[in-house]
Amino acid sequence: MTPPRTLGYLVPQFPGQTHIFFWREIAELEKRGITVDLLSTRPPPTGIMAHDWSQAAIARTTYLGRADVLAGLAALPRLPFGALLTEARQGGAMMLKDIAVSIPAAQRLIRHCRARGIGHVHVHSCGRAALVAAIAQAMGGPRYSLSLHGLLADYGPGQPFKWRHAAFATTVTETLRRAVEAEMPGDLPGSVYVQPMGVDTDVLAPDGAYMPVAKGERLRLFCCGRLNVIKGHVHLLAATRTLIDAGRPVALRIAGEDDAGGSGYRRVLEARIAELGLADSVTLLGAIDADKVRDEIRRAHLFVLASLQEAIGVALMEAMSCAIPTIGTRTGGVAELIRDGQDGLLVPPGDPGALASAIAALADDPARAQRLSKAGRQRIVEGFHSGRGAEVLIRAIWG
Repeated sequence: MTPPRTLGYLVPQFPGQTHIFFWREIAELEKRGITVDLLSTRPPPTGIMAHDWSQAAIARTTYLGRADVLAGLAALPRLPFGALLTEARQGGAMMLKDIAVSIPAAQRLIRHCRARGIGHVHVHSCGRAALVAAIAQAMGGPRYSLSLHGLLADYGPGQPFKWRHAAFATTVTETLRRAVEAEMPGDLPGSVYVQPMGVDTDVLAPDGAYMPVAKGERLRLFCCGRLNVIKGHVHLLAATRTLIDAGRPVALRIAGEDDAGGSGYRRVLEARIAELGLADSVTLLGAIDADKVRDEIRRAHLFVLASLQEAIGVALMEAMSCAIPTIGTRTGGVAELIRDGQDGLLVPPGDPGALASAIAALADDPARAQRLSKAGRQRIVEGFHSGRGAEVLIRAIWG
């Protein structure tokens, strides 16, 4: 009889508003006979936990990040002081703080994995959570792997230490893999795989034939992305103002919340909406659950994400899977998902004029919109379903 296979699955601040991808991947792993033991650093603010599965996720997640002096003291005899001091000298005060916070969490991770018989932990981050796993392994804990979801610079200091000791690593795009290979050629594990993000194409499916905007009808635009400057929402607002000024009625709905649960960047966007006179045309929906996101996508004429920086864009995949024509920006690995003019449209980031022109051109060409609707759906079904990432992990860990 084949012994059960258990995987520690560590996601920082789980379950956050953008974590539907992880929940889907967990389900795919479990379909393939893997027991998934959920781990996290700490829960996110309540204002960004909008999923209908959030409470179920919290109930099965072990949080490692609570303050625990005793756990830190217990770890001292086994700490790799030489390696950590080297990292602290190179990374400065920020790295020293990360190490101090990570030591008690690493001790808790070791105890948890020993109690549960977990031999491998996959860390879906290259931030502090990866440091926790690396320190734990250095103290005799489980082996670990990590995933890079965005620019390496966004994940803090100590990257060589985190990557050098991993069993393997994954990146969500080929673009990111090439970048990390160029940046840290001597510090990477033996294998770096591309582990693409994906969506459930059965759930995220069209509910009928796509209907382009009719002449004289108000154009319904939908955007889904956390409220953060990198998502380019201000440029989408400017493009909306341009379209309205050109005589085109537009209704833009934006799903997502800022990382402070509504008291941060949302205020900036609200002020900009008022300044542009868009109160009757733009609705900020806040953090909404996956079913509501799907419903919003389905009722839209076009999906638009104006990111200044985007590793690949799960929200773009969701819209394409629902057969809604999609417009993204030519940044990061988005071009690995959207082939411009074939599966969707790409515009330069930070260019509201180009964005407005692309929206108007697609709205005025219903035949083209219908072609992109079908091609976008086919692109996701064939290459970006949620099972792909799970299959990469299983092959890398168990062969």
